[in-house]
Amino acid sequence: MLRIDLYTDITCPWCLLGQRRLDKVLTERAPKLAVEIHHHPILLLPDAPVAGLNIADLLRVRHGVTDPKTAFARVEAEARASGLDLNLSRQPLVYPTQSAHAVIHAARERGTQHVLAVAISEAYFLYARNIADAEVLADIAADHGFDRAEALAIALDPDQLKRIELEAEKSAAAGVRSIPHFVFGGRIAINGGRNEDEIASCMLEAARATSVD
Repeated sequence: MLRIDLYTDITCPWCLLGQRRLDKVLTERAPKLAVEIHHHPILLLPDAPVAGLNIADLLRVRHGVTDPKTAFARVEAEARASGLDLNLSRQPLVYPTQSAHAVIHAARERGTQHVLAVAISEAYFLYARNIADAEVLADIAADHGFDRAEALAIALDPDQLKRIELEAEKSAAAGVRSIPHFVFGGRIAINGGRNEDEIASCMLEAARATSVD
């Protein structure tokens, strides 16, 4: 069993693409490889309001970008190359992600963590859902091993949200700076917008090393 640790934030488009590429690699290049994917939280905008912040305004104020489509072009093109119809203009807002990460964290013991993380990311990017809304998260989680009321309680629990903030601090203390950040078998780490060849190469190298330990 190869352990894959994956550090992401829900509102990071490169993270959505990284998840998609990892899934493609597993399906197309290593269908018989047994893996266990562990998700870890990164919080890009922990202080954003639940109602969201306008992405175009953030890009203009923080980076001087006056045309968001220009900023979106590269990741959208990369996504299309991996078979993902990503149009970042569909989602005009960015939200805090503590609640989403809390539900994803709770999904580990149900064996649905990775599929739930992907589902929440797709709900945000592809369908412009407010993934800071506990009701939205409960709807998604109900299809991935949760009782809806249980998922709702987790998303609203201040202790669960604090736990996620502490986990994100641990991620930062461990040196995770660029996301998505992959660690294969506890020994090979890569980050950023890696292509499928790079992901496959590192994953299979770690799998071979793990098999001889």
